[in-house]
Amino acid sequence: MVPVGRLSIRACLTLATAALAVAGFALVGVVADVLLRRSIEQGVFADTQRAATAWIGSMRQARPPAPITGSEVDLLQLVDPAGRVVTASEAAAGRPRMSSLWPPKEDRIQHRTECPAGGECVMFTASRVSQQEADQLWGGRPHVVYAGQARPPILATNRLELMMAGGVLAGAALAGWMAWTLVGRALRPVDAVRARVSEITVTDLGLRLPEPPGHDAFARLVRTLNQTLSHLQEAVEQQRNFASMVSHELRTPLTGLRASVEEALLYPEVDARETLHEVLQAAERFQTIIDEMLMLTKVRTSSPHDVQPIDVGALIREEVARRSRDIPIHVRVDDEVTVRGNAVQLTEVLTNLLVNAQRHAHSRVEVTVGRDEALALVTVCDDGEGISPGDRDRVFQPFVRLSQSRERDPGGSGLGLPISRAIVQAHFGTLRIEDSPRGACFVIRLPIIRS
Repeated sequence: MVPVGRLSIRACLTLATAALAVAGFALVGVVADVLLRRSIEQGVFADTQRAATAWIGSMRQARPPAPITGSEVDLLQLVDPAGRVVTASEAAAGRPRMSSLWPPKEDRIQHRTECPAGGECVMFTASRVSQQEADQLWGGRPHVVYAGQARPPILATNRLELMMAGGVLAGAALAGWMAWTLVGRALRPVDAVRARVSEITVTDLGLRLPEPPGHDAFARLVRTLNQTLSHLQEAVEQQRNFASMVSHELRTPLTGLRASVEEALLYPEVDARETLHEVLQAAERFQTIIDEMLMLTKVRTSSPHDVQPIDVGALIREEVARRSRDIPIHVRVDDEVTVRGNAVQLTEVLTNLLVNAQRHAHSRVEVTVGRDEALALVTVCDDGEGISPGDRDRVFQPFVRLSQSRERDPGGSGLGLPISRAIVQAHFGTLRIEDSPRGACFVIRLPIIRS
């Protein structure tokens, strides 16, 4: 598990969930406690009011008999204007007046809870006898009936709050346990990915992360990481192959340079000027290879800069106008197309393709510009010997030179075509060799700017 300070992600998420659960359940508990207390109180007062009303309705004389109680409302008293208890139920007999509360005419029924010193709290209803009944029974003198009962234990103690607190703690504990379990289950794939990542090294990039099922954000992330690892493995393998080929290409001129210098040192009769001339030629070849290697690396690892709209037909005509007339180049522009790119880099591509075509052509080179749906289509074809299908991808690899290329240009580096393809790909296009009736036909496709 990935640590965060001294706690793991799983523990942090569990604690956060438990804290939120405590806060949420506490709020629910407080609201529930208030509502339950109010509901119980309303129920008690409804019972006491019902008992008081029923007793008043049964009165037929000034001193009615003591009421018979059959419910929890066992404390009933009839009090006269002087505050004397006229009659009372068996449970309230001999007890002082239940309360000094005397409801007015406009609010004849009132509820109250009173806790006398040293006694238990009583919840009661004080119901003032109506004026009509007072006139009939007591000559208009007002009387009040008190109907009450001892406050229920759940209201008299903190039992309800303790129950709510217990529920809050139990809910928080359950939420914490669920969070611990669910987070652990959710982080299990993360642990598997972390363990696999720790096994991947530069020397072994073939391992891939275990992909979880589904299409959620984590599954998409793992798939993207696997794609990145595939690209990284491909890039590292290309880099290794490139380094191997570079060392091989540099070894030949370096061996020749060393042999020339050693020969000059061992044999004084060797012409020193001729030796220096050979050394200079080797140095120039080194310089050419290094410059083209840097260009290839730069094109592969960065996007084109100084990008601008380019008229492909005009660019080709300008480049053809600068070429040698030994092998004629025929240009045909079927459609005027404009692409977005770096003019210097695209000119480099055209130069490499035209030089290559003139080098291998027998009598002519044909260049066409057209459209292929939403792509600019540029073809550079010669009438030479052509390239076999098996070698059409090889010639785009660094330092790969076919036998006929070595014969026609012994000093070439073998980086012209790889650089050209890298530039075209950096412009979101393609460069490949396609079938033609005769010779080799290089085809470039680049996205067209839509007006």
